[in-house]
Amino acid sequence: GKVTQVYRKKFVVHVERITREKANGNTVHIGIHPSKVQITKLKLDRDRKRILDRRSKSKLAAKGKHTEESIQQTSAPMETSS
Repeated sequence: GKVTQVYRKKFVVHVERITREKANGNTVHIGIHPSKVQITKLKLDRDRKRILDRRSKSKLAAKGKHTEESIQQTSAPMETSS
């Protein structure tokens, strides 16, 4: 089912059709621990995509790996002294 709510304080995820009935007859969602959940389809909007791009760029820089832009900037011919 689809995730309806994420309760970050209690570290639980509420999923669409996982409910139980209380003693007074109301139905409530049951919280599931995030480690027991598997993402099958990720909903990426523009802002989330931008955050992921920013985080991946900073991780590459932290590892010492170069991006295509930084390689092009440093690939200028070097001067040699004779």
